[in-house]
Amino acid sequence: MTKTQQAYTLPKNTLTLKQKVGQLFMPAVFINDTEDEVRKMEKLIKEHHIGSICFFHSRASAATNFEGKKKVTHNEKSYDRLLELIARYQKAASVPLLVAIDAEWGLAMRIENTPQYPYAITLGALTDNNDLIYKVGEAIGNDCRQAGIQWNLAPVVDINNNPENPVIGYRSFGDDRNSVFHKAEAFLKGMAKSGTLNSIKHFPGHGDTATDSHLGLPVIDKSLEELMENELYPFKKGIESGVDSVMVGHLLLPQLDAENPSTTSSKIISDLLRKQLGFDGVVISDALNMHAVSKKFPQKGALEKAAFNAGMDVLCFSENVAEGIDGILASASEERIQESFERVWNLKHKVFSEKAPSNDSSFDINSKLNRKIAAQSITELYGNESTVEEIKSSNFLNVSVNSGKENSFSEQISSNFGSKEVDLDTALNSNDQNVLLSIFPPAVKPKNQFGFDESTLTTIHKLVEKKNTLIYLFGNPYVLDILKLKPSSNAVLVYQDFLEFQEVAFEHFCDKIEAKGKLPIQLKTFQP
Repeated sequence: MTKTQQAYTLPKNTLTLKQKVGQLFMPAVFINDTEDEVRKMEKLIKEHHIGSICFFHSRASAATNFEGKKKVTHNEKSYDRLLELIARYQKAASVPLLVAIDAEWGLAMRIENTPQYPYAITLGALTDNNDLIYKVGEAIGNDCRQAGIQWNLAPVVDINNNPENPVIGYRSFGDDRNSVFHKAEAFLKGMAKSGTLNSIKHFPGHGDTATDSHLGLPVIDKSLEELMENELYPFKKGIESGVDSVMVGHLLLPQLDAENPSTTSSKIISDLLRKQLGFDGVVISDALNMHAVSKKFPQKGALEKAAFNAGMDVLCFSENVAEGIDGILASASEERIQESFERVWNLKHKVFSEKAPSNDSSFDINSKLNRKIAAQSITELYGNESTVEEIKSSNFLNVSVNSGKENSFSEQISSNFGSKEVDLDTALNSNDQNVLLSIFPPAVKPKNQFGFDESTLTTIHKLVEKKNTLIYLFGNPYVLDILKLKPSSNAVLVYQDFLEFQEVAFEHFCDKIEAKGKLPIQLKTFQP
């Protein structure tokens, strides 16, 4: 049996103070690293008694490639490589590692050929179906434990109340504080059933900003009273319900601390999170390589020391482990170090010293679950329902903007209604006035207009202006804000491009199912 499977007696009293500090570090590890890089990490884990690691896809992925200039290589065998690396890194550790990952919508967030579940914004569209969210949390947790991962750094409980947010958006359950909390609560309970640790993020709330903290430092200029009323509400309720850890984001809140970002602010971590909200679990940093904070601490180890001294317990994505350990040992009291160590040790005890639940891999159940969610989340935004009926009953044009993705929705429309797929320009120049337009955005993030080129967007704008258009959007609902829709425009939000969602969309078009979803956010321009 491996260290990840067996009940393990943790040698708590045999660790030196320096080794205890090593337990507070969570360096990043990459599935597609070279053998040389893997050996360096094995050495780091062994020499510095590292306590946890966090898996990412590759050094060209978003975790380090913020500007998107490096090409991400697809690896069909990522999952097998993940299992291999977990075994190697656990073998290098004197004390079992807590293995973490961001699996907000499943292991597929980082690993090819693994189950993908809907984004939080899709789950946010569900009405009175939190049992489905519970099942998603449980399934993702089971997938994690099956792989040897004990800690899923999820869910996001940020309230996405800024449509221009470049980094949260689709990762949030929505813009209503009660809905965000209750949906996160269901997700958390599902993960707990699987025995997987959680982390609510990004404290004290990353929703109301138009700045990506990977690139710069977002500013949330709100009073504590305003924050308590909205942004902090899901964190407060989550802490009261019981969570394993809280992840602190890289944010500047000048009305709380004008000098320090939340990552290095004792006013935000020690005073607000610990004392005022009463959280005594593990506080983990957002990735310390992110430019919001890393550029402000050019000296190696200075950021780790400042974050720890502010009240942080686990230093995620530390790039300067040795210097960070030395800095903490030189500046912090033994009592302070022991406090953080005890919190981390309690998490390890929870997953290693107690018998883990027997988990069946959910790799074979995600399709059925996704279909149920698709049927309950599909959302109508109709400005003129009579136009919808006119389009459906006519010889409409079947227009597909699929961005290179498989569009089985349009294929089913063609085979069942005799409407062949045509491109945007053909539709625009046609005498036919009625158009069914299915859109698969190139990207889920709003950067560079969700990946659309100007020509495509311009043609969509003209089509919407000149034709009777019914849009089926298989992606981020915020895309509607850049389509220049009119109050009379008609759109159906499908949210995901999964095959199951496309099948449900076709059934909806054929009036076989009723749209039960509700848009969980406010759009800037589309107000039917």
